[in-house]
Amino acid sequence: MEMSLPLESIRVLDLTRLLPGPYCTLMLADFGAEVIKVEDPYHGDYARGYEPNLDEDSTFFHSLNRNKKSVCLDLKTEEGKNCFLELVKQADVVVESYRPGVMERLGLDYDRLKKVNDRIIYCAITGYGQTGPYRNQPGHDVNYISYAGMLNLTGEKKGKPIIPSAQIADIGGGALPAAVGILLALLEREKSGTGQFVDISMLDGVVSWMQLLLPAFLKDREEPKRGEQMLNGGLACYEVYRTKDRKWLSVGALEPKFWKNFCEAIGREDLIPELNAPPETQERMKAQISGIILTKTSSEWIEVFREVEACVTPLLTFEEMIKDPQITAREMIRTFEHDTLGSVRQIGIPIKLSETPGIIHSLAPKLGEHTDEILEQLGVKK
Repeated sequence: MEMSLPLESIRVLDLTRLLPGPYCTLMLADFGAEVIKVEDPYHGDYARGYEPNLDEDSTFFHSLNRNKKSVCLDLKTEEGKNCFLELVKQADVVVESYRPGVMERLGLDYDRLKKVNDRIIYCAITGYGQTGPYRNQPGHDVNYISYAGMLNLTGEKKGKPIIPSAQIADIGGGALPAAVGILLALLEREKSGTGQFVDISMLDGVVSWMQLLLPAFLKDREEPKRGEQMLNGGLACYEVYRTKDRKWLSVGALEPKFWKNFCEAIGREDLIPELNAPPETQERMKAQISGIILTKTSSEWIEVFREVEACVTPLLTFEEMIKDPQITAREMIRTFEHDTLGSVRQIGIPIKLSETPGIIHSLAPKLGEHTDEILEQLGVKK
């Protein structure tokens, strides 16, 4: 008997490209939603053209668009618009990531769509949201984390701000709130019977991430400084140290019990009382600890801390990470067997449900692969 998935009765029309929107709908697709990518017939999702390729499409595109279908419609033509409206009549969710006003100019905004289907949930993911003076400005992840005050606080003391390797605004500020918003709207629809508009601003999302620093500022108006706060470089117990073999160890010994264990393991019991010492003492301790950590290789230190609870871990490369026993045990790298491409490794599913876990049942669709099938299935004439 095939397992029933939580969202298998939900049909999603996905007009998004690149990262935030596709990550949002990936989460829905992994748990059974029928996600239909509605793509421009001439270019499709820009992510298809990135390097390196898996087939004619990029590995980036394949990772974000597994378990989905692709339909090509030119929404600038009357035929394309009419086909899309017919799809909307039989859909539950529409997700788009255009700048505000684009869908209105096409005649396919929320007010138009709810006239043909008042149960439709319409989610718009934008940089700055549907309101405010920046609503029409272009932007990328780096711009949103800049406006939110995050980038200014990211990096070493007295150094320049450092752009994070992962796209915090795109995923944490956009994709994840969008998925939650859609699920909340679906839940509410069970009570009211009608859909609603979900307005997601990536800038809003990043501002909401500033929970450890922003509330204190709102109270006392004292600006935090880069590299001097509890969790961004201000404490010796929460720092990254270089090892003898030019690798790195991260230390997260914030609590007294972990700090005590750490100090004992490196032979510096005298530092135990200095856990929350003033900044000048923290800098001195960091210099002393750095000298000690440089005396052993990364693997030697991992062996020292193997049975010591001190929150000490190595900084892994991708090659090391995908072989790590914890990553393996949690199936965060999955292998999918494809008829022509063979074994394809992909990022796993981070949400673990005990009874209805998500599945990977197909790789990303080719551009327009399901156009005829979907339109014929839904009785839409093209």
